[in-house]
Amino acid sequence: MGDPKKPRKTWVGPKHPWIKERLVKEIELVGKYGLRNKRELWKLETLARYFRHRARRLLALSPEAREKQAKFLLAKLHELGVLPENATLDDVLGLTAEHFLERRLQTIVYRKGLARSIYEARQLIVHGHIAIAGRRIRSPGYLVKRHEEDLIDYAPTSPLRARLTESETTTPEQQTPEQG
Repeated sequence: MGDPKKPRKTWVGPKHPWIKERLVKEIELVGKYGLRNKRELWKLETLARYFRHRARRLLALSPEAREKQAKFLLAKLHELGVLPENATLDDVLGLTAEHFLERRLQTIVYRKGLARSIYEARQLIVHGHIAIAGRRIRSPGYLVKRHEEDLIDYAPTSPLRARLTESETTTPEQQTPEQG
């Protein structure tokens, strides 16, 4: 089973480290999605590669054996929000790391407007201000499932939630100059 203190690697780095086009693309994605380092990107590239390999193996099976397993794979990717409901195995072959980067909690918090920048979204998550259905999630790389997307909000005990409800109840005419 292995030592729990030594988990296995969840990523595979690039085979050749100094290809300029890949380096430029990686830097662009790291900046666009506010990643801490390239390892976070490599984890999602490895995940996309895993699903593409599974789809390729399914395409090699007979149609009878393929149907049940393909339905399960497509349902899982639909639940993750990576593919639409009527996707096919050919769509799975087109998966990239960007599909999974769009499903990270950090990205969704920024897209929902809970943070002003992608970097602020990361900080809010790490500091415990963001919750899904009232449960704090402190990992910016958490992959949000489709049904959890509407449940993302400030944590119940977060001071940001109190400020938000305060500003909603106060109209601009009621504010004093020092309240802004």
